[in-house]
Amino acid sequence: MAFTTLDTAAHVMQWSHCVAYVLGGAFLANAAPHLVSGLMGRPFQSPFAKPSGQGLSSSLVNVLWGFFNLAAGYVLVCQVGNFDLRSPAHAGALGAGALLLSVPTARWFGRFNGGNTPEGPGTIR
Repeated sequence: MAFTTLDTAAHVMQWSHCVAYVLGGAFLANAAPHLVSGLMGRPFQSPFAKPSGQGLSSSLVNVLWGFFNLAAGYVLVCQVGNFDLRSPAHAGALGAGALLLSVPTARWFGRFNGGNTPEGPGTIR
């Protein structure tokens, strides 16, 4: 017996595909800050820094880590099942994974980069 989640009246999404799309969304969201920082030539926190996730890694390390996340996200979303961006269940799983990773990491890295208490020129009070 296969476990499934409802997709549409005509289609059924397997739970393993749903998990892959959630994880894929998390990997794709994690690719963005590492690629952007690396391509801009700026250091950014990574799992390879000392201390892990707090110290800064070079722009090259961030580009490589970003591309790894991009590749992992691609495999999970595009090579598992038949991902359809027009499917609310598929897009919702992808978006949920991105959001579930993005919110806590925004708070975590905001501690180091000033994003939790933005103040300075241009701040509206």
